[in-house]
Amino acid sequence: MKIAILSTNKNLYSTSRLVKAGEERGHDMVVINHKQCYMNITSHNPSIHLKGVAITDVDAIIPRIGASVSFYGTAVVRQFEMMGVYSVNESVAISRSRDKLRASQLLARRGIGLPVTGFANSPGDTEDLLRLIGGAPVVIKLLEGTQGVGVVLAETKKAAESVIEAFRGLKANFMVQEFIAEAGGADIRCLVVGDKVVASMRRQGKEGEFRSNLHRGGSATLIKITPEERSTAVRSAKVMGLNVAGVDLLRSNHGPVVMEVNSSPGLEGIEKATKKNVAGMIIEFIEKNAKHGKTRTRGTG
Repeated sequence: MKIAILSTNKNLYSTSRLVKAGEERGHDMVVINHKQCYMNITSHNPSIHLKGVAITDVDAIIPRIGASVSFYGTAVVRQFEMMGVYSVNESVAISRSRDKLRASQLLARRGIGLPVTGFANSPGDTEDLLRLIGGAPVVIKLLEGTQGVGVVLAETKKAAESVIEAFRGLKANFMVQEFIAEAGGADIRCLVVGDKVVASMRRQGKEGEFRSNLHRGGSATLIKITPEERSTAVRSAKVMGLNVAGVDLLRSNHGPVVMEVNSSPGLEGIEKATKKNVAGMIIEFIEKNAKHGKTRTRGTG
C-alpha cells in the first residue's frame, strides 16, 4: 500500500515515526508537503499536483495539518477525498475539531462533560458572561490558538475584564471557561485510534504554570485512566468524526471534562511516556480500514 503523510516537515518526530512504522509493515511511505500542492478542481477528473507532477497512485493519507494552515490543508484533504483516496481523518472532522467553539457545542449536545463555557460578542455582556461561568478565576482562550498559545488565566474579575476587552479590541474570537482548580495544572492526554484509547499520559505543567502542554515545559508520565475517562475520550473522538485523535481531559470534582480534541496529536510525548508503538497502531488501523472511495464526506461539507 502507498501511504502519504501530509506534513510540512518530514523531520518532525511524528512524521518520521509514521514513515518508519509504515515501512516496517511493508508499505511505501511518502511525505507530501500539502502547502506546496495545487489542485485541479473539476467534476470528472479532480487531481492534485506537486512540482509539476500529478499525484495519482496514493492509497491512503495521514493528514498532519498544522493549525496555522487548517484552511488550505483541509482543502487538500478534501481534494484527495474527491479522488477516492482514504484519509484516516477526513476534512470535515478536522475542521470540526479545529473550531474550538463548534467542537464544544457538538460535545455539549452529546452530553459530554465540559468546563462551563461562555462565548459572547458585545462588550456590554462582559459582567453577565463572567457571572454565567461562575466568576473568576476563569480561563480565556483564543479560538484559533494551539499548544497553549492564546490561553490566559485571569485570577480576578478585574483581570478577566481587562483581558476580554483587550481581545475584543483585537477583534479576536475567544471563549471563556471555568478554571478547574482541582486539576492542579495537570491534564490527561488520551490517544484514540478507531474505537479505543491505545495510550494515555498525565501531563503536568511546570511550577507556576497552569497550562500542561509539553511544548511549554510540561512533563509527561504514564497514567491509568478510569472507565469513565476512557469512554469520554472515545465518545469525544467519535462526535468529531476522527479516527485518530488526542483527547485532553481534566479530572474535575464532577468527573472528567474535555478541554480539546486534537486531530493531529503529537506522538513523541505519548510514545516516550507509555513505551507504546502508537505510530504502528495508526498504520495497522489504516491496513484494516483503507479502501478506495471509502470517504463518508465525499469531499463535501
